[in-house]
Amino acid sequence: MTTDPTVRATVRAYYDARFGGDVAAAAALIGEEFAFRSPFVASGSPEGHLDGLDGLLSVTDRVELISELYGPDEAVLLYDLHTVPAVGITQRTAEHFRLRDGRITAITLLFDSAPWQALMAAAGPASTPSGDRGAGR
Repeated sequence: MTTDPTVRATVRAYYDARFGGDVAAAAALIGEEFAFRSPFVASGSPEGHLDGLDGLLSVTDRVELISELYGPDEAVLLYDLHTVPAVGITQRTAEHFRLRDGRITAITLLFDSAPWQALMAAAGPASTPSGDRGAGR
């Protein structure tokens, strides 16, 4: 199996832009046909997927990349998202990407949502994600 170097370059540029808070740069790497799914959010648009990114980044202390695997038209990143001490969550995350013509067409984000559910329940109903909103959670 041969990996197109564009796959790695695109996925890493997206990862760096998203966790760097550059929504425009992250969105530019997403194809017109796009689907996102996480334990909290499903979205069919880059805007819906990246909406609220500032909220996630405001509680993120750092992101530690553990592993990256690349195929001809897909990639998987495994990382730990460390939140600020006041939140106190370290989230082990697997993120699967599908690409076509050098653009990201699908992202599936996998993580244990239980700590986030408890945090959102404590914060009240306004903090619960729904519909086509979300920030790569």
